[in-house]
Amino acid sequence: MAKVKTQFVCQNCGYSSPRFLGRCPNCGEWNTLVEEKVQSTADRKSRVSMSGTTVKPTKINEIKMGETPRVKTNLKELNRVLGGGIVPGSLILIGGDPGIGKSTLLLQVSGQLNQTGGKVLYVSGEESSTQIKMRADRLNVTGDQFYVYPETDMSSIRQTIEDLKPDYVVIDSVQTMSEPDISSAIGSVAQIREVTAELMQIGKTNNITIFIVGHVTKGGAIAGPKILEHMVDTVLYFEGDLHHTYRILRSQKNRFGSTDELGIFEMREGGLTEVANPSEVFLEERLKDATGSAVVVSMEGTRPILVEIQALITPTVFGNAQRTATGLNRNRVSLLMAVLEKRANLMLQNQDAYLKAAGGVKLDEPAIDLAISVSIASSYRDKGTQPTDAFVGEVGLTGEIRRVNRIEQRVGEAQKLGFKRIFVPKNNLQGWTPPTGITVVGVATLGEALKKALN
Repeated sequence: MAKVKTQFVCQNCGYSSPRFLGRCPNCGEWNTLVEEKVQSTADRKSRVSMSGTTVKPTKINEIKMGETPRVKTNLKELNRVLGGGIVPGSLILIGGDPGIGKSTLLLQVSGQLNQTGGKVLYVSGEESSTQIKMRADRLNVTGDQFYVYPETDMSSIRQTIEDLKPDYVVIDSVQTMSEPDISSAIGSVAQIREVTAELMQIGKTNNITIFIVGHVTKGGAIAGPKILEHMVDTVLYFEGDLHHTYRILRSQKNRFGSTDELGIFEMREGGLTEVANPSEVFLEERLKDATGSAVVVSMEGTRPILVEIQALITPTVFGNAQRTATGLNRNRVSLLMAVLEKRANLMLQNQDAYLKAAGGVKLDEPAIDLAISVSIASSYRDKGTQPTDAFVGEVGLTGEIRRVNRIEQRVGEAQKLGFKRIFVPKNNLQGWTPPTGITVVGVATLGEALKKALN
């Protein structure tokens, strides 16, 4: 008999080694290499479509392309993140922390797709049919063509899809599915890779839209090899704090739309409901006379969102000052504090700084620099900003305020929510007409902005 070949595969990043290593040389994690059998070429089964036909090469000029209408759900926020709706035959991966609402979202979407005439197969490897039915009753989800299938064996799942011929398939979750031909344990890198490859083949050859739920690691990345995200068409991350009711759906990859879009939901007893105006949610608890507060108009994809940035500057009691940021990049905060100390004469080197973006949203675009700087200076000087002021602008290392994109949409959103004055880069004032009801103040330097905002 031929000797069985084995290799050691990292369960965190997918790195393979012919011998055991205590630490993965690729990702640096300890004790993540697990022994797996190497599958020979003769043992691999060639996959063909369920119809038995093979695909032949076609000249690009001879390919006939018809307009494929997107399938829209009742959740406009989900449609926005997906780029306008669900593309038939696409592979959509949804990741998020345990209990964040991934299964709830997909159960609601499955019910809505069934109401539009689609046949849905919900495959669950974590819950029984009774448990799914209990959640469906709570969410008021029903359907004549909505099938629930608690199974983890991919050969049985493939046969069921072939017999049922559904339009949509939900896999909850990919880490619980197993490929019988692979000897590795369920949830291993080899299993996840093969299961995803088979699901991709099923979806592409039969024009079936497949939703895949993926668990995340402690670092927030989807568990399994990075190739998992490369194989699918769309990667969505479901974020939020379990202690708050708001959930944020972000697109990290989308072959059919923008990757900058953001959808906001509220978790209620009856399921997830979309938040039509997130700016009001992020500003509803803002105090009028509070110091260390500034409102920024941030762009998330094509949508402008107003978010309150809060700063607390206090004298340090230790040798080194602390810099803590929630929802903001800590390195960016440290850089802006250095610019404030050098260009605005604020002695911040012996001050602890605590900053956060209110509402649990994460901001990372350069246009938030001016609002962060104003909130820090407001807390340090103990002078509050005007409650009807908003700030937009990127701060350079020499203290200049640099231009930002989509200035018209930002100013229009601020005016719509009742703001009376907005500070923008001076170079952004040309080529457009500001709306009535709001004063647009152009500033060229950080010192000038602080002087006008904190007078």
